[in-house]
This record gives sequence, C-alpha cells and structure tokens, in this order.
Amino acid sequence: MNAELTVTRKDGNAVTRNSRPLPRAFYVRNTVEVARGLIGQYLVHETPDGRLVGRIVEVEAYRGPRDPASHAYRVTARSKIMWGMPGTAYVYFTYGNHYCMNVVTEREGIAGAVLLRALEPIDGVEVMAKYRGTSDIRLLASGPGRLTRAMGIGPQHNGADLAAGSLFITQGRRPPFRIKASPRVGIRLATDRLWRFYIEGNPCVSR
Repeated sequence: MNAELTVTRKDGNAVTRNSRPLPRAFYVRNTVEVARGLIGQYLVHETPDGRLVGRIVEVEAYRGPRDPASHAYRVTARSKIMWGMPGTAYVYFTYGNHYCMNVVTEREGIAGAVLLRALEPIDGVEVMAKYRGTSDIRLLASGPGRLTRAMGIGPQHNGADLAAGSLFITQGRRPPFRIKASPRVGIRLATDRLWRFYIEGNPCVSR
C-alpha cells in the first residue's frame, strides 16, 4: 500500500516526505481510466536542487492506432515506447522549443499514454521558480512545456520507470474537487473525444 503524503500545509495540500510511487498495476488499465485517476495525484522529482512536488490538475488521454490524434496512430521510432512497459515516462520534444511528459498506460503491446498538461506547485516552489524564471505560482507548471521545465524534466527522462527511481507519481490526501472533461487541446483530428480532464476552478489549469 502507498504511504500517504505526511506534511499538510494550511491550504490543505499535503507535501511529500516519505511517499512511495504508485504501483505499476495502476497504469495497466484503460488509458482514459488512468487519465482520470491521475487527476489529484502528485508528481515528484528528486533533483540535485531538492525535491519538487506538483499536484496533477490537468491531463489528456491518447490511445493507439484508432486514435488519429495520437503519436501511436502509426508506429514510429518516437512512438514505439507507447506500446511498451506501463508506468514508463514518455518524454518528447515538440514545437522546437519544449518537452512534454506522458505516462505510458495499458498492458505491453497495447499503445496508450497520458499527457501531463498542468500541475499545481506544492513543494520546492523556489526551485521551480528558478527553473522557469517566474515567481507566479499560477504559471509555473500551467501547460505541458512549463510543467517539464518547472519539474526539471528533459530528454534524459524518456523511458524512466515511474514505479521506481527519482521521478515518480504518488498518492496522498487530497482536498475535494470536481473533475471536468473536455476535448483535447491543439489537435485537428478526433476532436469529439472528451479525453482532457482537469480540476474545475483550479487556477493552475492551462486553459
């Protein structure tokens, strides 16, 4: 069983100290179910500058060959990882200027991944501000490119095992919230699928 986050701030958010990664079984499920389940969980990165923690407030689900908006619509050198081990980080460079982090889902041989779109900074905020060059907490990790910069995530984390290691997702006490669904952002195909999930009213959601 996962240890809960143990230090709670006045705003109701818990800060990790002795938390454990979510088990691999969490990711070996339908991609859309995993996407919803990731909302409110905590992304943790143990960096040389200290522990960084953000609450996941926005995600998007991407599936395999039947999802034309997905990298896995076709098998490429980049998207091959989406058919691999669940609970693996899929990090790629996009738009020529930033990285995006995804979490591989489903069992091996079935393509799926969840894009992490936004975090609410919880711990290590000063380090995140240094990485991002801004102190506005609402903008530190609001959007997939901002998220990776704030959390110190780059190409070296592509293929990282999120069930073990210094970059992982953990569970903890969470204040009550409502999950909303909408079409995914920035795509032209499969726009009818409500596979973007976010915390209603959270100021750190990207849009």
